[in-house]
Order: sequence, then structure tokens, then C-alpha cells
Amino acid sequence: MALPRVAVFSLGGTISSTDSGGKGVEPTLTGEALVSDVPEIADVAEVSAASFRQAASGELTVDDLVELASEIEDRIDEGASGAVVTQGTDTIEETSFILDLLVDRDAPVVVTGAMRNPTLPGADGPANLLASIQVVASEVARGLGAMVVLNDEIHAARFVSKTHTSNPATFRSDPVGPVGWVSEGVPRVLLRPVGRHKIALPENAQDRPVALHTVTLGDDGRLLPAIEERGYAGLVIEALGGGHVPSVMVETLEDLAGKMPVVLASRTGGGEVLRETYGFVGSETDLLERGLIHAGPLNGLKARLFLALLLRSGATMEEVEGSFGSWLEE
Repeated sequence: MALPRVAVFSLGGTISSTDSGGKGVEPTLTGEALVSDVPEIADVAEVSAASFRQAASGELTVDDLVELASEIEDRIDEGASGAVVTQGTDTIEETSFILDLLVDRDAPVVVTGAMRNPTLPGADGPANLLASIQVVASEVARGLGAMVVLNDEIHAARFVSKTHTSNPATFRSDPVGPVGWVSEGVPRVLLRPVGRHKIALPENAQDRPVALHTVTLGDDGRLLPAIEERGYAGLVIEALGGGHVPSVMVETLEDLAGKMPVVLASRTGGGEVLRETYGFVGSETDLLERGLIHAGPLNGLKARLFLALLLRSGATMEEVEGSFGSWLEE
């Protein structure tokens, strides 16, 4: 029987970083080199590898990932069973979320990387790459959308977050946990998230930058007027607790919400923003009444990307609010 065809796209990051004679490691290994270093892959799939970008993950842009999503769809349409993307772990949760929203195919997309570069004992890149290809080549992963596979765990893009600077078990998915795992080379999928959220972008869609502001103790909001002045098209506020800000910020946020979408998320990293528990000035009830948009279960990082892609798609203020609300309707 013919092996499944899997497209591998390398973007750089720790998994491809080696000592090039500088002060530390840098991403230098190509996608082809990453695949050739794991001979076991040849028993799992027929792989085509490409170096799509060669950079630290902090250098990636939304434009890069919009282009990558299109390339992935093309490969799937040409017969690939799915795609694996390798990159730095710093922004994997954001890359996977964008691909989950943009790649409108049942074929799986897995984003992976490494916490230990190839020069270190116990480098985890080869094992993560092999496990990712095993997941993509498996029928059980179809329909799951984009995933993150590291440390033999399978995480849905909508839930996953990086939670530690250096631990190989850094990726977690609150509140549901991993949707599956890889054991003895066999992917196991035990949970399937309900619903799929997709955004279609018109050709030549323009960048609509969205700012992210995390509220802190004593925050007086003096940075907020610069959001509009600097040309941002939207704002996500990572508020305190269930969706609260100091009262001194309220009028500025209300003014901004009359000019652009302002989405209310929580900085806690878990749970959804409240709607009607607290009534003080700066509470979630007060802010929603002033025109802010409820982020639902999305954290600030993902709410920012969701809003940015919605704005690129040409969504109106009402459509933006409805799209955020759909996360809680499933």
C-alpha cells in the first residue's frame, strides 16, 4: 500500500537551531534536513519538505501565516493527507490558531517544534516531528483542524497555550486537557471539540492591526489614546479577573468602542469573561453596556488574532460581535 503523503513546512525556531559560531544557537537547519535526520519517518509517510521561512518565531507575521495557510490548502488539494509545520515554540499557540481559522479542509494540520535545540542532550525535535507526522498520516486526526503536537500530546489549537519557558511539557490546554496522545507510534484521539470556526479572506486583503493591552494594578489607561493615533483598527483588553478594569480607564474605553471593535478578555488564562455578576464602574456589566465586545472563552492572544482576521475579511462591527458570540453557542 502507498504511504500517505505529508507536506512539511519549516519556519525555523529552536527545532532547527544550531551553533553557527555566534553567541548562541540560531535557526539554520532546512526542512529537508529536519526530515532526513529522522529516518523512521520513511516508514510512516511520503514526505515533501520545504523551508517556508527561516527565523525565530517572534519574527513571524500574520501575513506570513495567511500565505502559509494558502500553501497548505494547495498541497492538500494536490493530494496530501495533511501538513506539518515546524517553528519556534514561542508563538506556536498563535500560529496554530491562525491556521485553524484559515485552513478550510478536513485534512489535519499539525504545528510542532522543540524545547531543546539539536546541540543539547535529550533534544526533543526529532521525536516531536515523527509524532506529528504520525498524527497527520492517521485517519483519526481528520476533521480536528489545526493541532499542536509536542511531548507525545495532541492539543487542539483553540485551547493550547505555552506555560513554561523551558520545560518540554510546557504546552497545556485548559480547561479540557489534550485531545489525545501518541503511544508506541499510534495516535489516540479521545476528545473532539464541537464546531469549527473559519474565516475566509478576500484576495489582497489588507492588514488590519489589532492592539493587545493587559490591565494591571494601578493602570490609569494613559496608553489607550495612542491605540487610535497609531493606526490600530481594533483593541483587545485583557482585563482583571472576570472582566474588570480601574474606573479611570472606562471613559477612554467607551470612546474607543465607538470608533473600533474593543474586545473584553481576561488576563487570567482560564474561564470565560463574566456578563452580569458585578455592577461597579469598570465591571464586566458596565463595560459591555458601554459597547465592549465579549471575548467568550478566548484569551487575549487568540482574541487579538480572531479580531484581526475578522477585520481583514471585511466584517462589520455587528458581524464581529456575532462571531465572538458564536464561540459560546456550540
